[in-house]
Amino acid sequence: MLEQNELQQLIIIDGTAFVYRAFFGLPMLTNSAGQPTNAIFSFTTTLLKILREDKPQYLAVCFDRGGKSKRDELYAEYKADRPPTPDALISQFPYVRHIVEAFGIPIVEMDEYEADDVAGTLAKRAAEQGFEVLIMTNDKDMLQLISPQIQVYRVTPDGYKIYDAEACKERYGVEPQQIPDYLALDGDKIDRIPGVSGIGEKTIPTLLAEFGTVENLLAHLDAVQNRWRTKLEAGQALARLSKELATLNTDLNLPITP
Repeated sequence: MLEQNELQQLIIIDGTAFVYRAFFGLPMLTNSAGQPTNAIFSFTTTLLKILREDKPQYLAVCFDRGGKSKRDELYAEYKADRPPTPDALISQFPYVRHIVEAFGIPIVEMDEYEADDVAGTLAKRAAEQGFEVLIMTNDKDMLQLISPQIQVYRVTPDGYKIYDAEACKERYGVEPQQIPDYLALDGDKIDRIPGVSGIGEKTIPTLLAEFGTVENLLAHLDAVQNRWRTKLEAGQALARLSKELATLNTDLNLPITP
């Protein structure tokens, strides 16, 4: 256990998200045997850059283990719109894992839970033990983890950006802990989180600034303007479901220590 005054840094890489981005972000490359290598090459280049420039004292990579997750059990349509993973990408994952292992970097994953939940649990646990944490991902829901000890590193159209509470508020108009409430109303097309139809991203910060949470908002619909109230009344079940889908499980029993 680290003492609180011994501040050290942990970098957590969302490996699944990085490999997907690498695959679709580069033209197809293959080796002499015809094995696709574009995701392997891009992921390894990124990893080397992190090791060379950031020099993390602690580093971990989180992956989805595959199969059905708890969210699939909760909502059958979760991520249902996503096309099947291309064979050319599937074939590269084992090599990426071998590379991570060859560097001596721990891979952290857990059956029935997504890499987001694993990374969130690891980040929260590390912050409680005195670490400064940087999570490298592009998933919007990870912003809910932001705290004085935790920041999120995301890819944007203008390059890379580190999100703290101020950057989260500037981009989405809400505090980090309100991101599940934001997604409960706005939804997420990529993950097929439904949200509430007719409540747009410009309206959401106004509602959450007044009511704080979706639960409090739905409990006080009589105080909401009629143009929003009717939509919220019709969509309140989906709002509650969407918040549950968007809320990370950060209390997993991970078998890993500093």
